[in-house]
Amino acid sequence: MTTFHTSKRAASGSLTGLALGDALGFPTEFNDVPSILAKCGPWREMELPQRAFVSDDTQMTLAVGRALRTAMDRGVLAPKRLERPLREEFVDWYQSPDNNRAPGRTCLTACALLKEESRAWQDASQIGSKGCGANMRVAPVGLAPGLSDEQRAGAAQLQSALTHGHPTALAASDLTARAVHLLARGTDPAGLVGQLRSYAHDNRSHYHHTWLGDLWTRSQDPSPEHFITRGWDECLEILGRVQEAVGTVSPETDPCLATGEGWIAEEAFATGLLCFLLFPDEPVTALRRAACTAGDSDSIACLTGAFAGAWLGADAWPTEWADRIEYRGDLLALGALWDA
Repeated sequence: MTTFHTSKRAASGSLTGLALGDALGFPTEFNDVPSILAKCGPWREMELPQRAFVSDDTQMTLAVGRALRTAMDRGVLAPKRLERPLREEFVDWYQSPDNNRAPGRTCLTACALLKEESRAWQDASQIGSKGCGANMRVAPVGLAPGLSDEQRAGAAQLQSALTHGHPTALAASDLTARAVHLLARGTDPAGLVGQLRSYAHDNRSHYHHTWLGDLWTRSQDPSPEHFITRGWDECLEILGRVQEAVGTVSPETDPCLATGEGWIAEEAFATGLLCFLLFPDEPVTALRRAACTAGDSDSIACLTGAFAGAWLGADAWPTEWADRIEYRGDLLALGALWDA
């Protein structure tokens, strides 16, 4: 057998997987598992819709990706340099006629406030929301090359904070980007949860002042450390549940029963990760499992696809699926830039 020493193209694989999961899960969102099975047949045979439309999850992932590209084209990635294009991309998305894919209320509320240029972004942030909108779109931060750990964590938390300011949204976004980054670099899925738990412990009381500014003062917490620790502790608790579930859960049962329905950030992260870890080398099966869930199936499946594609690369996905995904050109352009 010939081995070709080409890169696996992790960025293209991850972004394509995210969009495929989104398109597979979009028609099943808001349905329970019996209804999905009645509509789609056996979950292991779920087919991508002929017209593979995506939800706001992929649209906002592209917004984050474009903002990151713009910021990095202008120099070293830093808070001010990223905040402006992020804000512009989010407002463009908010005002776009294509923003008709059941977007989340938190994103709409925050983006309406971000439109007012005189308003500090911290005053637009929805400090009480830890909806999955924070981390369904963060994969580009884990894929962009050349970032330090501090830049990656800061950017992941900032992109969340513009809309979802709850400390658990920040921590879950940071963890999601970290997982994508580790998988893209070849970390064995079997050791991934342990590495993520160590990372969460190490960052448990670290508030990124340069990236978040005085965001924490909008909460009731007595200090920035107290604020961010709440978020990491919720993520550590659910990482423990993922670790336990990987060894014990039957792939035939709804993964949401083990790690939650995914409407909130830490559950979307955990259930998306669990679906990937149940089938680390069967990416399409992992996507189908994620799409056939009682919870926020498009967000769960888009995270599963981001993890699987980062791990296995662009060749993980069937060509006949990848070729008909909506926004394919935009996804491949970003992927190619970061794979180069």
